[in-house]
Amino acid sequence: MLPLSISPNIPRIYTAIAEWLSCMICLLEVKHRVNTRRFILISAGVLFLQSIFLYLTPGLDNLLWILCMAAAGLMMYAFIYLCADVNWKDAAYYTIRAFVIAEFTASFEWQIDLFFHESSSLTPVPTGSSILILVVCYAILFGICERLYRRYQSKEQSLNITGRELASYAIIGLAVFCMSNFGFVAPDLPFYGNYSDQIYNVRTLVDLGGVAIMYAYHVQRMDLRVRYELESVQNLLHNQYAQYKQAREAVELINYKYHDLKHHIIALRAEQNMDKRNAYLNQMEEELKNYEAQNKTGNNVLDVMLTLKTLYCQKHGVTMTSVIDGTLFDFMNAMDISSIFGNALDNAIECELKIPDKEKRLIHINAHARKNFLIILFDNYYEGDMKLGNGLPETTKKDAQFHGYGLKSVQYTAQKYGGAVDVSANDHWFHLKILIPMPAQTETAKAGSDGAAETVNTVAATAATETTKAAANTAREKNNNTAI
Repeated sequence: MLPLSISPNIPRIYTAIAEWLSCMICLLEVKHRVNTRRFILISAGVLFLQSIFLYLTPGLDNLLWILCMAAAGLMMYAFIYLCADVNWKDAAYYTIRAFVIAEFTASFEWQIDLFFHESSSLTPVPTGSSILILVVCYAILFGICERLYRRYQSKEQSLNITGRELASYAIIGLAVFCMSNFGFVAPDLPFYGNYSDQIYNVRTLVDLGGVAIMYAYHVQRMDLRVRYELESVQNLLHNQYAQYKQAREAVELINYKYHDLKHHIIALRAEQNMDKRNAYLNQMEEELKNYEAQNKTGNNVLDVMLTLKTLYCQKHGVTMTSVIDGTLFDFMNAMDISSIFGNALDNAIECELKIPDKEKRLIHINAHARKNFLIILFDNYYEGDMKLGNGLPETTKKDAQFHGYGLKSVQYTAQKYGGAVDVSANDHWFHLKILIPMPAQTETAKAGSDGAAETVNTVAATAATETTKAAANTAREKNNNTAI
């Protein structure tokens, strides 16, 4: 049994390789922000720099050794952050995990190596058998880690680590590192022993425990995430049920008007005065215009969706106007169209129903094409204060975790087509703007009619804007009069 003072330590190149491979395992789980060629160059550069750095910094004093380990950790963080398409918190989370896994892997491999090659050399020279042990151990251990974590992580999903979660994870990583390395810094401490094999045993076991704890933490977090996603799905199902109720109310309203129409016909037949009959007919015609399929956009899905929402708004005293070219949506999936308009209008209607004065319940929709982009605008009047967070309005409901998915769903759908969502609020008007790039074939097909169509859309959009502004001024004047 060799005293610690003369026992061989892990070759620094072995540690550098372990840290690099551990980072590579993490990078396999996420999308890259760089192309393949650049990723290979960065990876090779990091391996070279880390190997040279650790090779040139052996046998340091305690403080310098700690600073050296911190520098190695920063290099791992820079490697992950530069290559992975993640935010800085997620990159730090991956770095902590990679560091602990690298510590365990290097320690375990070196114990196996010392078991087969007992030596008192202070500068062990790798042999063929040592390299074979290195390759086999690293392949097995990193392969197991990769398979375990791959089960709970998808490249399309980001971790979205919170500050509290990162702090907890960092405390776990720091505790594991301190417990596993205090035997080398201060070998006289209890539980470590005075011999190298004892200290290596403690180090390997502590690192193994740290790896297990971090894996359990990760699994628990991903399970909680799945649970939250299930709750969001339930929330979406609840929204679908709400839409069903709206459709049912719309059908009931139509049936109600149908029965009224039958009575109107009976009254017309009994009316002998021609002037009164004509006046009665004109009144019926005006009423029926409100229930006419006025939403003839050129897209069947939009026509149905807008008709249902319009009837619902009419029943609850909400004024909704729209200027939409439905043919622009031909490239989109029917479910995606329903998701955008259904969620956006549901949020707008929910906001309007909170306004006591029905004259202020205003919603306007506009959809047109400009410079190869489909632009969808939702404007609605609101009262009170509105806070925006992460580009979306913050819900004021007590059970906030079960709400706020509507606009997130709109955002997700827009991003699915390479688009973006912009939200703003000013002068008691809430603006939701959606930009979606249009396929080239769509633009080509419409090139012949864009001249006239653009003129019509411009005029219509201008008219709609003026109508919205007039309504806003009316509402504002009413507020001033009420205040006086």
